[in-house]
Amino acid sequence: MAANTIKNILHLGIKELRSLWHDRILLLLIFWAFTQGVTSAANSMPETLQGAAIAIVDEDQSTLSRRIADAFYPPYFVPPRMIDHAMADRGLDQGTYTFVLIIPPNFERDVQAGERPKVQLAIDATRMSQAFTGGGYVQQIVNGQVEEFVARHRAAAALPVELVERVRFNPSLEQTSFSAIMQIIDHVTMLSLVLTGAALIREREHGTVEHLLVMPVTPFEIMASKVWSMGLVVLFACAMSIIFVLQGYMGITVRGSLPLFLVGTLFLLFAMTSLGIFLGTVARSMPQFGLLMLLVLMPLQTLSGGQTPIENMPDWLHTVVMAFPTTHFVQLAQAILFRGAGLEVVWPQLLALLLIGAIFFFATLQRFRTAIGQMA
Repeated sequence: MAANTIKNILHLGIKELRSLWHDRILLLLIFWAFTQGVTSAANSMPETLQGAAIAIVDEDQSTLSRRIADAFYPPYFVPPRMIDHAMADRGLDQGTYTFVLIIPPNFERDVQAGERPKVQLAIDATRMSQAFTGGGYVQQIVNGQVEEFVARHRAAAALPVELVERVRFNPSLEQTSFSAIMQIIDHVTMLSLVLTGAALIREREHGTVEHLLVMPVTPFEIMASKVWSMGLVVLFACAMSIIFVLQGYMGITVRGSLPLFLVGTLFLLFAMTSLGIFLGTVARSMPQFGLLMLLVLMPLQTLSGGQTPIENMPDWLHTVVMAFPTTHFVQLAQAILFRGAGLEVVWPQLLALLLIGAIFFFATLQRFRTAIGQMA
């Protein structure tokens, strides 16, 4: 009996793989998610100021104003353009510049006289990621140049306490690797839901549920076949993305054990594919499934700790998110891929993923046994 069960699960899973192979849209989604979707998210770096367009209206034409203009350089800013007042508003309206710095007349003379002249900074706030952080950068640059000009030399003020920083795991504070890896985690979560739910709904829409019901297979075998086949596709795509996209194309170093990370991914897929089948039994069509998936996927990705630290959440929400499989997977992925942690560190997350996956699987199996008869 056990041999027949394994045989049925294997053959049904191969059938799912063949059905996926003929679904060009889903194949294109998988390919895009683990290639272009990863690189575009990594290179955008929404929290880092990079290549901001800035123009300067220099009405003073002094040594100090030129020093300020020369202080804006890559990678934070592109070389500033010197414009006049008439071009400032037009450049902001057309989106040519994100920042326009206006240095008033007699600026250097007022600084030398001990006055506090005002410098105007116009910001195009529609470019939110740059506008939120760029204003502080511009203020620091202007203040630093003015202080050096007044002091006649470049020297740091003596502080009573010296803070020595040692940055670990990301010494250059680059966000590219962090964004790319978190994007892979999000896509693993998304595609595990999409593929299993779509596979179940495809059975209903193509009328093949009746074929399954007259075959000598059990609901457990049907569900297990969808779990292993769709999970295998996502696991393979995830591994290829890390090897060829992250390490090969982008040159990002993975510190920890890739096989250990893939084992954790396998445990996550066990839970998420079960959840995808559960959503597939609730939804009656692909549009309904898409809406249900958004209601489930957004909290899983937003509250898992990848975008916002769990420690910053309220205590009651902190307790709730610990029941999410994605929460433990994010902790596991960050520990392995960023800090090079081994099994002795991440075994609690692996155990939590296995327990949550088992609960999801057997709860979904009960729902699936009830719903599969109604699908006919």
